[in-house]
Amino acid sequence: MRIRIDYTNMLSSAVGSRGLCEAELAARIEKAGEAIASLRAKRDMIRWRELPYNQGEIVKEIKAVAEDVRSRAESFVVLGIGGSALGPIAVQQALNHPRWNELPKDKRNGPKLYVEDNIDPERMAALFDVIDPETTVFNVITKSGSTSETMAQLLTVMRTLLDLYGEEHLKERLIATTDREKGNLIGIAKKYGLTTFCVPEGVGGRFSELCPVGLLPAAVCGIDIEAMLRGAAYMDELCDNDSVKENPALMYALLETLAMEKGANIGVMMPYADSLKYFSDWYAQLWAESLGKKTEGRRTGQTPVKALGVTDQHSQVQLYTDGPFDKTVTFLGVENYRNEFTIPHAADENPNVAFLSGHTFNELISAERRATEHAVTVSGHMNKTILLPEVNAETIGQLIMLLELATAYAGELLRINAYDQPGVEEGKNMTYALLGRPGYEKKLAEMEEKTSRMTV
Repeated sequence: MRIRIDYTNMLSSAVGSRGLCEAELAARIEKAGEAIASLRAKRDMIRWRELPYNQGEIVKEIKAVAEDVRSRAESFVVLGIGGSALGPIAVQQALNHPRWNELPKDKRNGPKLYVEDNIDPERMAALFDVIDPETTVFNVITKSGSTSETMAQLLTVMRTLLDLYGEEHLKERLIATTDREKGNLIGIAKKYGLTTFCVPEGVGGRFSELCPVGLLPAAVCGIDIEAMLRGAAYMDELCDNDSVKENPALMYALLETLAMEKGANIGVMMPYADSLKYFSDWYAQLWAESLGKKTEGRRTGQTPVKALGVTDQHSQVQLYTDGPFDKTVTFLGVENYRNEFTIPHAADENPNVAFLSGHTFNELISAERRATEHAVTVSGHMNKTILLPEVNAETIGQLIMLLELATAYAGELLRINAYDQPGVEEGKNMTYALLGRPGYEKKLAEMEEKTSRMTV
């Protein structure tokens, strides 16, 4: 089973003059081979492409630790932000019960999962209202070991655990995922003898879901991580094809970058499955942080927008049909859902209601997706559909690798570095300055000099 991309509705033959001209697309396809060669040449640098192939021993260790956690923990708490949180959330929602934490213990294949990806003080306090530290294992994730948000969470959790259980028991309740040698977290992990997993070199946060960052939380919750990696490997091989028309990631990137040239600077991702809802969140970071760049006197990027079918047919689709031609829409569709629900027969014969009787929710949501695609298309707005045969560990692995490689190819086509984030780093540095971190005094002075507030 493989994911397919239907890009018919990106073309002018479907949406009219606002679409991509077939002749122009054909001409760009001829030149797009350079992106394949360039990405191949960078393979040693972008080591996230190797994750499906080189983690046999790590996977064994992850599974062993996950089995131990499942045997004794009621709750598993991830402390992280950005890719350290968005990927685990997306995969958990995709592959486990949608109300996982509400299930009774005997119906869950693992502990409750909490991903703490923000530092709102009310949220942190609320966490301790719903977990028992005695039966909780925490996984702190930060490659740099200096992410302010994550380290603040860690200091809070460590203080609680040390006060309750002392140093000798800390390693029973805390797992670290970080750089092998650099940063503050690896030092803490070594001091307290914590179980530690390493983020490989060349694997940035937003490309890290297929390494221990994402694989450990998934395994703890009973997800088949080996199947995820098999799916990712399959997609990686497909997306190394020299033929652009047989290379789904490169075709995706080519379509979106051409759309950007036509003024479509907003990209909407709209899954028609609750299981895929948080893939829009994960993708938003991947696409925005990778492609939003200022370089050589120009600015690049496309703003990602999250939507959910059918929910947002009733809140956003009016804009996507009658609004400006400044966006593309990517639908995520599912052919076979894991459950089938039949709509009961109506209590009366009112034809405005009775027509639904005997159909299934599966038919209804698929019809809604196709209807929305049609409405967006006839209004002249470019759109495409990524179709999953079903949502399972292998197809989710495929989807992760497809979108990561599409992002990488888009970087090549835009002639930018898709792997740095200087704008994010500036914000981090200013945070350090405001909180008095030594060495950032000049940054604080710079901020105070340039800041003046206008209030009303």
